[in-house]
Amino acid sequence: MSGEDRKAKRIREKAKARSAAKDTRPSATARYIRISPSKARVVMSAVRGKSVPEAIAILENTPKAACAPLVKLINSAAANAENGSGLAKDELFVAEIRADAGPIYKRYQPVSKGRAHSIMKRTSHLTVVLGKKEA
Repeated sequence: MSGEDRKAKRIREKAKARSAAKDTRPSATARYIRISPSKARVVMSAVRGKSVPEAIAILENTPKAACAPLVKLINSAAANAENGSGLAKDELFVAEIRADAGPIYKRYQPVSKGRAHSIMKRTSHLTVVLGKKEA
């Protein structure tokens, strides 16, 4: 077998392994959301492991800025589950929810004596993975 044949075979094997290991649970991702990941994680810990209707109710009654994008994200993941897998919203729960750091917008605040203080405007990549409740 020549080097090119081995390389092509290895590429096919890796692609097959990736598709076998792929997570098939319904999910949704929101990227470049203008909220600090640490502030989003405070709210996420309140809904982790809860059913979808319960998580949405908690988020709608929590006065935090991260709640609005998270409600949209959970609704999107539930819609993906209904359309892709035929699952009902009531039989889903928040299996995995995370906030990863996105790019940081760097700004400066002028202060006395010609100096400047830096301002870091943080962004987040939010991910929700839903699971099916076991009866």
